[in-house]
Amino acid sequence: MPTSAVFIVYVNDAPAAARFYADLLERGPDFETPRYVSFDLGDGAALSLWSGQAGDLSPATPRTSEFCLTLSEGPAAIDALFRRWAAMGVRVVSEPRDETFGRTFVVADPDGNLIRVAPAD
Repeated sequence: MPTSAVFIVYVNDAPAAARFYADLLERGPDFETPRYVSFDLGDGAALSLWSGQAGDLSPATPRTSEFCLTLSEGPAAIDALFRRWAAMGVRVVSEPRDETFGRTFVVADPDGNLIRVAPAD
């Protein structure tokens, strides 16, 4: 059984994407290189931003990643986080709404990768 999980999100510019995610996550990266940056999310999970090998990706490359950040504080915390991110100018894909699994919303990073926020199980 794995003891950790790394979620890799492809980006065009890893340092620029790291600044975006550092603002959202309110924490700095734990590991940085020019093309790979990683954030420890706790509980054995990490979010890594990778621009791939030099020349592999271009801004025209479509992004299809979606990852989910979960909050255990309830719907009011999800709505508050949405308001904070929206005030930062983050591109909103889906405003907060109730789904079968609880309150959720979706935003996009500058490369078009989707970030869902939902309640923790």
